[in-house]
Amino acid sequence: MIDRSREIFGNKMPAKTVKKAAKSKAKYIRKYGDDSGKDYKVTLSRNPYIGDSLGVINVLVGDLKTNAHYDENAAKETLDWDREKGIIVGNIRMGFGHYRISMAIASAARALGYTPYWMDLNSYKETTCTKVISAQNDLYSLGSRLSKNPIFNKLVWEPVNYEGFRALSYNASDQKNAELMAPVFKNVPKDIPVVGTHAWPAQAALHAGMKTVVNAIPDNWPMALHLTEGGIHTIQCKNAYQGYRILNGMSKNAVNKPMPDDSLVYTGHYVDYELVENIEKDCEARMNRFSKGEPMRFLLTIGGAGAQKEIFSAIIKYLIPYIKDKKAALYVNVGDYVKVWESLKAEIPAMEGLYTEHIDNWEDTKTFAEKALDPANLISGIHAFSHKNIFEAVYCTNLLMRSADVMVTKPSELSFYPVPKLFIRRVGKHEMWGAIHSAEMGDGTLECRDIPHTLQMVELFMSSKEELFGMCESIMINKKAGLYDGAMRVVKLAMAHKD
Repeated sequence: MIDRSREIFGNKMPAKTVKKAAKSKAKYIRKYGDDSGKDYKVTLSRNPYIGDSLGVINVLVGDLKTNAHYDENAAKETLDWDREKGIIVGNIRMGFGHYRISMAIASAARALGYTPYWMDLNSYKETTCTKVISAQNDLYSLGSRLSKNPIFNKLVWEPVNYEGFRALSYNASDQKNAELMAPVFKNVPKDIPVVGTHAWPAQAALHAGMKTVVNAIPDNWPMALHLTEGGIHTIQCKNAYQGYRILNGMSKNAVNKPMPDDSLVYTGHYVDYELVENIEKDCEARMNRFSKGEPMRFLLTIGGAGAQKEIFSAIIKYLIPYIKDKKAALYVNVGDYVKVWESLKAEIPAMEGLYTEHIDNWEDTKTFAEKALDPANLISGIHAFSHKNIFEAVYCTNLLMRSADVMVTKPSELSFYPVPKLFIRRVGKHEMWGAIHSAEMGDGTLECRDIPHTLQMVELFMSSKEELFGMCESIMINKKAGLYDGAMRVVKLAMAHKD
């Protein structure tokens, strides 16, 4: 196993950085153990939630019943690795973003005739790998919640997300910690390509000796957090290319040795094949609904950290008169945090009688999403969605996206999706570049940093044809330019390097 904490793309790390990285790994070993000597069994199991939609097969590691994605019925089927057309999508559950990107990669793989294997490193509960990731995930979630406090946000959260994660020294520690994640790959065929939608799965795969590793970088603010030396890095935006290539600002003002040119590839946005394939049809439907005076459909995507709940609450309160007059309609997806929806109901009694709940009923959700695509089906009122299963919770937004007119979201991974977007306040300064890029591409607004500006944009979307039509036209132009073909290019790149 190569020690990747001592030197990063030819840039030697100071002795104190190397020592700090070693101490970080030692701390996790003391707390969670070292299972590098374990011989974890690997079992393949068809995913019962998105298996039909995306062809996904779960990779289960160790004792089956300790796997978060274990399904007793699915486990009865015996499956073998597809060594010719298999591709592993390595991911973690940290918010919804990395799962959503993984679904885009899986969708593209299936469309290209490959078999996507879902390897969630945060789902193997008995392993040191999952324990380490879960601990860091909990810490990140805590920071997201605390970011509601403006003082904490200004002095701690934004600097950490913008400059702290940017430093090469941070990557040195991450690489050292990722050595503890390698054992989950021990019995995975080494010749099957891995696409990591977070640096940790990509780093772990390389430490474990996987031969082809592609690191699909999610953010367009260049940070050392996302570096996986030894793998191929892909980026969604050209404005991030030079920043990554020269490792800009990752050692403060020092000039770093650059990444090799063959280790960094621009691909475009990581988007599901099904969404890209239907862009023209869906955009034309949006413009037709506006022209006919039908209710404008707003899709609110709400996370569980609650950092922006007050913004969504304000939007709902503002839209209630329009919903009653059938000038607006709402899709509200709270993911796997039904408590957020219950809190909104308690806070906004005026919603009573206006909402329909689609809670933990996947078939109902799929049926609604399909019917909403029918031009003859007039959507009205408020429709609330929540699913305990993480796959359903995340993919619900993807299904609703096609029939929505405007998606209201923070500028995170959803910045790159081909639907008109209203960006609310970010959670972490690095996210601001998602809104900047989207505004430049013409498929989203500027970041609305407070409630008054957010409501101003809601009103503009409903009253001004230019907002919606301009974004729809940009989305269709962007498709022709191949902007949304990133997931397809990532898969092709991974399979080409295997061959």
